[in-house]
Amino acid sequence: MDRRGFLGGVAATAATPVLAALPDKAGPGSGQAAALRLSTSAYRRLDGATPSRDLSEAVKSHMRLIQSITGAATGDGDRNRLAAVGSEAASLAGWLAWDMGDHGSARIWYGSAVKAARSSGDPLLAAYQTGSLAQFEAHMGNGTEALNLARRARRVLGDRRPPVAEAWLLSVEALAHAADGDRRSTDRALTASRAAAEALPEDPPPWPWVFTFDPAKVTACRVTCGARLGLAAWVLSDDAEALAAGHAKQRALLMLDIAAGHLAAGRVESAFALARRALDAGVAYKSGRIVERARAVRRTFTTNAPPKVVRDFDERLYGVYL
Repeated sequence: MDRRGFLGGVAATAATPVLAALPDKAGPGSGQAAALRLSTSAYRRLDGATPSRDLSEAVKSHMRLIQSITGAATGDGDRNRLAAVGSEAASLAGWLAWDMGDHGSARIWYGSAVKAARSSGDPLLAAYQTGSLAQFEAHMGNGTEALNLARRARRVLGDRRPPVAEAWLLSVEALAHAADGDRRSTDRALTASRAAAEALPEDPPPWPWVFTFDPAKVTACRVTCGARLGLAAWVLSDDAEALAAGHAKQRALLMLDIAAGHLAAGRVESAFALARRALDAGVAYKSGRIVERARAVRRTFTTNAPPKVVRDFDERLYGVYL
């Protein structure tokens, strides 16, 4: 069976029950946008347990369909709705490219998501996509650019920021400060993000936030920041709670952050035992991002006589080509 067609069928099946419950009150364009958005959401749900390489072509086909329907739309309202849908799909394509280790394509897709969000006329979507690009740049080590993008997202919303936007953007800023090696600013942003997350209402977050942002997400962010800053105390104090959040690929990345914390504390055996588990997950999910992060952790440990756990890790790592 054609894999792309199979994944498209799975996505349609996942979306069907919700689609049936959505009334079409604003004409054909609104119905098309709703159907396309549900398909995007279905692909996003599949991401947690599906190799990005298997999803990527299906999502690109989905993008082409969105572009075709948008090109045929006549009313401004329909075009705006479809631009918002295109922005979501482009952001997902960027995420998948990032997971595959294709950073150039990821940056292009995220940039396209920002442009489409602006075209949609929805400031909340524009701020979210700008913040997503900021998050990507922070993970790439471009702290100054990430901070500038996060501040641009704030300016888009002005004083009308929803509480979840404030909490999330503070966590993005923490990652950016960590990329710049600024421990004090990182700690300040994380503290503010946690306070904002703890004060969030229990209601579902507003679209375009498709996943809940809560204190557990701030904890995971603190672990990542601690790993970037070489602060073992930050990493090891919250490792168990951090690993309870996210899907398998996200947990593998957190494992590597925790491994970096163990290395910073001089715990070589436990560090590479964790790194090996994460690497195995990266290979299973064909995640270039996980594998490259594993390589980065390995580069931080140098010795003339590596112990067996490191030699075993090296043997596994050197045979991986994604």
